[in-house]
Amino acid sequence: MDGLTIRSRRTVLPEGERPAAVSVRGGRIAAISPYESGDPPGAVVDLGDVALLPGLVDTHVHVNEPGRTEWEGFATATRAAASGGVTTLVDMPLNSLPPTVDPAALAAKRAAAAAAGACAVDTGFWGGAIPGNLASLRPLHDAGVFGFKCFMSDSGVPEFPPLPPDGMRDAFREIASFGGLVLVHAEDPASLAAPAGGGYAEFLASRPPSAERRAVERVVRLAEETGARAHILHVSAADCLDVLAKAQADGLPVTAETCPHYLTLTAEDARSPAYKCCPPIREAANREALWQGLASGTISCVVSDHSPCTPELKRGDFATAWGGISSLQLGLPVVWTAARARGHPLHSVVRWMSEAPAALAAVPGKGAIAVGDDADLIAFAPDETFTVTPPALHHRHPGTPYEGRTLAGVVHTTWLRGVPVTGSPTTGSPTTGAPAGRLLTRGSR
Repeated sequence: MDGLTIRSRRTVLPEGERPAAVSVRGGRIAAISPYESGDPPGAVVDLGDVALLPGLVDTHVHVNEPGRTEWEGFATATRAAASGGVTTLVDMPLNSLPPTVDPAALAAKRAAAAAAGACAVDTGFWGGAIPGNLASLRPLHDAGVFGFKCFMSDSGVPEFPPLPPDGMRDAFREIASFGGLVLVHAEDPASLAAPAGGGYAEFLASRPPSAERRAVERVVRLAEETGARAHILHVSAADCLDVLAKAQADGLPVTAETCPHYLTLTAEDARSPAYKCCPPIREAANREALWQGLASGTISCVVSDHSPCTPELKRGDFATAWGGISSLQLGLPVVWTAARARGHPLHSVVRWMSEAPAALAAVPGKGAIAVGDDADLIAFAPDETFTVTPPALHHRHPGTPYEGRTLAGVVHTTWLRGVPVTGSPTTGSPTTGAPAGRLLTRGSR
């Protein structure tokens, strides 16, 4: 929409929060002016004290299409994303069939995402590094994936096996040779065990903090040895923070993320397999240490690790149920509710959930309200509250450990390149208009 200006007394800009008017032309931000500036041409939306944020960038989403669309799919996942203020997501190479481990599989995934204009938000793709696909890594990079995910331990699906130690070193060297990014699910397989029972205590004991720490130490050594940029996915164990902080202080290209569930849920609260994920949700004291890691910058990103499945796979006990949490639609209010309770301002949440993920994946024109960037914006009421109810969720399956929780922060409107694609987590109202999301390739807009 050309000729659109959105005003807010709480516009969150890269330098902080202030009153401002954001003008949109040709789908991009054309100007940022004082809130009380004259009458601009075209339509004007005055949000008053409702905050204006850049759209979130979620770089850890399992869409599962093609092949496991009974778990999730591009239409449902991106509709949920838009409703929660996520305007750009990057899809993981598993649990789709085929996994995104060669250019043909990437083409199949892009075709599924493009079918009938399925995506409500902009969508990019990670590639995968598994045993036997070393020769496919550079062609995948050339085809536009944003980086490469690998596992050190069992991924949970047989078609995406973990890399053995020598294979991981080879992958790091190859990816470093073309300046790529390696994403690592960092759990040391030798430190993991089968749960001794079906309760949460047994599940938690089977994946101790030492498994994460030892894996992170190995990733740091590989980054130092090969020069590859490495990113630690979904850090759940605060025991890793000192290892990460030292690596970063030493100038190594190692970054890390965590997820809303690790920052808000606790092992003490885990009542059903809705809470099961890998690595696991840990104790309350560990959760508070993760917040300190965010505040210090050791952890730079907060992303969903949206990992849905069918309701049948979430039944049973903690030993047998699928490990994954669906939170794509709820991440912003979940994190904001917990952040403000700890004294963190809204612009910090924007840094963790918009700016840093966009920088990690090098997605151009995303993650900030800045002149020349895409006009991906959110009208967010930080003081409004709502209670999470499954019928209001747009994920294919609405099961969530947040059911019944009262959260602060309501997304009123989401704009993608200046066009509203609105849904509400409070009412379950659908997005409006035809899906307008674009399929992204590394370095392109």
